[in-house]
This record gives sequence, C-alpha cells and structure tokens, in this order.
Amino acid sequence: MAREIKTEAYSFNANKRPLFKKILRELKLNLFSYLIVSIVLIHFLIFKIIPFIGTFVLSFLDYRFIGKSKFIGLKNWSEMLSDPVFYKSLWNTLLFTIYYVLPTLVLGLILALLINYKNKNTTIFKIVYFLPVVTSFVVVAGIWKWIFTSYENGIANYFLKLFRVPPQRFLADTKVALLVLAGLSIFKVAGSVMIYYYGGLKQIPESLYEAAEIDGATGLKKFFHITLPLLKPTTLYVAIMTTIGSFQIFDSAYLLTGGGPNYSTTTIVYYIYQQAFVQSRLGYASALSFVLFIIILVISILQKKTIGGDASYY
Repeated sequence: MAREIKTEAYSFNANKRPLFKKILRELKLNLFSYLIVSIVLIHFLIFKIIPFIGTFVLSFLDYRFIGKSKFIGLKNWSEMLSDPVFYKSLWNTLLFTIYYVLPTLVLGLILALLINYKNKNTTIFKIVYFLPVVTSFVVVAGIWKWIFTSYENGIANYFLKLFRVPPQRFLADTKVALLVLAGLSIFKVAGSVMIYYYGGLKQIPESLYEAAEIDGATGLKKFFHITLPLLKPTTLYVAIMTTIGSFQIFDSAYLLTGGGPNYSTTTIVYYIYQQAFVQSRLGYASALSFVLFIIILVISILQKKTIGGDASYY
C-alpha cells in the first residue's frame, strides 16, 4: 500500500515538472512583454479600477475633508432625483451633444476630403486645419471669448454692425451661450477628426474608384456608395469619442461663462466639479459621476448597434 502511494506521488511530480518547465521557458522568452503588460495592468488598477470602486463607495457616504465621514445610504441618490439643477445640467449636456457631435463629424470629413486631393499645397492646409488642436485650449478659449464678447468692439459684433444688426450679448444670452461653447469645441476638435477620416480615406483601395468610374458613377455616387460605407469603422470610433467628449465638457463652461447665465451653460461635469470642489460634497458628486458613466455607456452601446459593423469591400 505504501509503495502504491509513493508511485502515485512520483507520477504526479513527474507530470508537474514538464508544465513547470514550460512556464519558466515561456517567461524567459517573453519576459519583456510580460513586464510591459504588467506595468499597464498595474497602472490600470491604480488609476482606473481603484478610483472607480472608491467613487462608488463615496456615493453612499457624507464624505468630509475635515472630520469624520458617515454612511448615509441612498440619500445622495434620492436627492439627485429631486435636484432641478441636475436635470438642467443634464439637459444642457444633451443639447451640447446635439450641437457639437454631428457638425464636428461633418466638418472633419469635409476637411479630410479636401486634403485628400493630390495637390502639393495640401500640406499647408493640413497644418492650418490642425493648428487649433495643438494650441492650448486656454488660448483658444481666450480668443473665442474676445470674438464673441458682448461689447461693440468684439469681432462678431463688428461684422454684425456692418449689416446694421445691433450688438448681441452672445455669452450673456441664455439661448445663444451654449451654441457659442459648442462652436468653440467644434473649432478645437475638427482638426483631429479630420486626421482620423484622412487615415480612413487612405485605406480605401483606389481600384474601387477606378471600377466605379468605368461603370459611369459620378462623384456623389462614389462618395455615398464607396467612401461613406467604407468609413463606417472610422465614423463609429469618432462618433463614440466625440460623444464621450461632449458629455465630459467642462473647460469651455469654466473659462467662458462660469456655468451662466442662469445655469444655461452648466453641464453635468461642471456641476459635478461645483459639488465636489466648491461645495465640498464629494458623496453627492460621486453619485452624479456614476449617472454620467451609465449615460455614456448606454449611448456608446446604441452608437455601436446603429453605426457599428465591419466595412466590406464586396
């Protein structure tokens, strides 16, 4: 009996050794790759997963920077449902998304089509169109505020005066201020969208356009039946990224309007900032953040189902 046990133990160790040697050999061959991946995973854990869990926990607390925090259950969540400023900020964010996403996609695609023509001067236009992207947002926002200032010496009001239109209070008008902020974001981001579409256009085989020309297809038919369908993966990516960016808009409201006038430019992220760092209500701000996360997740899934799908050449 003892001899049988020893035999089984020996066979188990014998089977285990080759597996252990394979693991060691694999680690030696790909040590650098595993090291890089582990660094990325550790970074993701520290700066993504742990803050995500911590934010969820904070949403159930009355957190205090000084003093003892206490558990308040669903009070932050229930307060959010009866907060009129929350609904106002959410509505402003939805409007901003409508004003911003589609025009940015259209303008970026038009610019990409313009620079895609085989012309020796396209390099200059690439630099000009992309310049707002690499310029500091504070600088661009300052210029934008100067253009749309309410005073008569503002550039926008100066051109309106040429057509005998009275000066407008762009950033002080509750109906116009959000449109001005959306225009700023379009001006800032259109260059990067142009680059994405330009890369997508370069991936489309020229043979498809040549075959279409042989069949007598016009420029519009080639665009709607070849270019646009084959840019679907690029459009999906850009749509998701610009939508996420629109729901996270903060800097333009902070720099140009301060959320006013009368909360007309208070976006959800700006409201989260006010609750967290102005009123020191981290628990309530955390609950707002999770609602924002859920909204972005749902919209991204809907975009994937609506626009998604692999492009096919046949």
